[in-house]
Amino acid sequence: MSHQSDLIATDINAYLAQHERKELLRLLTCGSVDDGKSTLIGRLLYDSKMIYEDQLAAIRKDSLRHGTTGDDFDPALLTDGLKAEREQGITIDVAYRYFSTAKRKFIIADTPGHEQYTRNMATGASTCDLAIILIDARHGIVTQTRRHSFIASLLGIRHIVVAINKMDLVDYSEDVYDRIRGEYTDLSARLEIGDVRFIPISALKGDNVVEPSTNMSWYQGSTMMHLLENVHIASDRNLIDLRFPVQYVNRPDLNFRGFCGTVASGVVRKGDELVALPSGRRSKVKSIVTFDGELDSAFAPQAVTLTLEDEIDVSRGDVLVHPNNVPRVADTFEAMVVWMADAPLSPGRQYSIKQMTKDAIGTIKSIRYRMNVNTLNREPAERLALNEIGRCAIRLNQPIAFDAYKRNRATGAFIVIDRVSNVTVGAGMILDTQTDAARRDHWETEPQSETLSERPSDVTPDERAARFGQRPVTLLLTGLGGSGKTSIARALERRLFEMGRACAVLDGQSMRLGLSRDLGFTQQDRSENLRRAAELFKVLNENGLICIAAFVAPTEAARQRARNVVGADRMLIVHCAAPLEYCQSRDTSGIYERAASGELANIPGVSFPYEAPASPDLVLATDQWSVEACVEELVAMLAERGVIDGGG
Repeated sequence: MSHQSDLIATDINAYLAQHERKELLRLLTCGSVDDGKSTLIGRLLYDSKMIYEDQLAAIRKDSLRHGTTGDDFDPALLTDGLKAEREQGITIDVAYRYFSTAKRKFIIADTPGHEQYTRNMATGASTCDLAIILIDARHGIVTQTRRHSFIASLLGIRHIVVAINKMDLVDYSEDVYDRIRGEYTDLSARLEIGDVRFIPISALKGDNVVEPSTNMSWYQGSTMMHLLENVHIASDRNLIDLRFPVQYVNRPDLNFRGFCGTVASGVVRKGDELVALPSGRRSKVKSIVTFDGELDSAFAPQAVTLTLEDEIDVSRGDVLVHPNNVPRVADTFEAMVVWMADAPLSPGRQYSIKQMTKDAIGTIKSIRYRMNVNTLNREPAERLALNEIGRCAIRLNQPIAFDAYKRNRATGAFIVIDRVSNVTVGAGMILDTQTDAARRDHWETEPQSETLSERPSDVTPDERAARFGQRPVTLLLTGLGGSGKTSIARALERRLFEMGRACAVLDGQSMRLGLSRDLGFTQQDRSENLRRAAELFKVLNENGLICIAAFVAPTEAARQRARNVVGADRMLIVHCAAPLEYCQSRDTSGIYERAASGELANIPGVSFPYEAPASPDLVLATDQWSVEACVEELVAMLAERGVIDGGG
């Protein structure tokens, strides 16, 4: 089980080469105070023969003075190296231990369990492939279990091993194990964790740590060591998106100019065309240089020097990528921020932002919400205190190239540095704003420049009302496809025009032929279509016109957001209430039939429910009333609301 090998005695160079080729697994242990994190690591090292004799003798001696196991050997002292840790019997700082077996090399981060040291846990987890979350079998899932599980998920750790520890103190009960496993399965369903394993152990006694337990014959799964040696992590590495952050420009003489750095992700080959961001200049890879000679290709996480065929301007902080696979380049983004300073994060203050090799000055524009990591609920917040986590909108003084953290941990991570003390005060994970863009949910998006402002018109609303003889409003006709919305809107336009009123019609189809031609028909795309239209409704109303809008607008939330954009006093919601059967009977394009057969998706009323307006200003029974009757009802409502006078 240990790293011992016959090659050590016969061919040390062959042994070192073999050891160098072993796959490296980075992992951390986390959980609540006294759940046995340090003890588990000590047991792994002890049972796999990874402790030197003099070190073992010192630990046995310290066990008598500081140990928590009476006169017995205390494995926790192998990692609890600080004097304060040994005195209190707890872990305060992150402790790293290195060892190897015949199959793998390991770096273990032993992280604190106390809530006040959450920042230390986040630091230890930032580079890990796997997290072992320990749960005391006597207490089950506690607050810190939820906290550390959330942070592990937030930091993109894809493999979670739930070690239900101290099974010896609950008589190795299978019922206790099953109960805790069920509770954690429910918890993990709310988090983005792909691979969760469960192991019942006793770290102190060694049950299921390195050797299978004879006390838990009912458990037929892997031991902890077997799982760590065999968990598949090769596919976790991003070898698709080439990201090469330039760390240093090497110019030893006039004949050589190379760009040094570590391949953050992806693969680069000689002859590849590259584009430098944020400048956008292009060239091809001339050579890939290392200390041992040139390579034909390099991949993450190799440190290499690239030379290019052309003398383009590339400097520290730039990123070299393939031209058909580029990250986002922007000076604004949103991120989840873990705050690590005693002084709270306050929006508006400037900080230094370091992302890969790029340094910039940034401002936290706003805090969208704070995560209550105990309940996994979002809460409003004006600032973030020590160890708190929140979603923040960030603006930089220059554009940077970045990916979402979930896609690329190297390009999606950054740290926040206090500009006065030069102390790291926060760590951030950039959110998947590309996915947000794909979802087309921009209702809360702020303008991309702080210098933009609205200029009031020289023509007042009262002057427009006097000229047109009307009060501008937007009538949003909403209902299922085929309920008659557009027919009614066109007929109402004709009626108002003949009455001498100024009006305009806008429907979902005309939007999709123009401003929204890039949108599909998902619920998110329909919401974005209505958002764009609402901005037009607002402009038309501000210019004194009555806007007649015919949109399916299937969700109440989107309709209310549109109302907020236009103005609550300017939008009237009209429900064209026709049953689905009636709408299907009027369908001449075959959309409903194709949706029912599964050929088409995203059809309201078939693929997902249509939410009828909660409090419409008017309901039109379009399956019972003629178009003319519906128009009469609408004109009467407009006159009653003072939009037009009753005489026409």
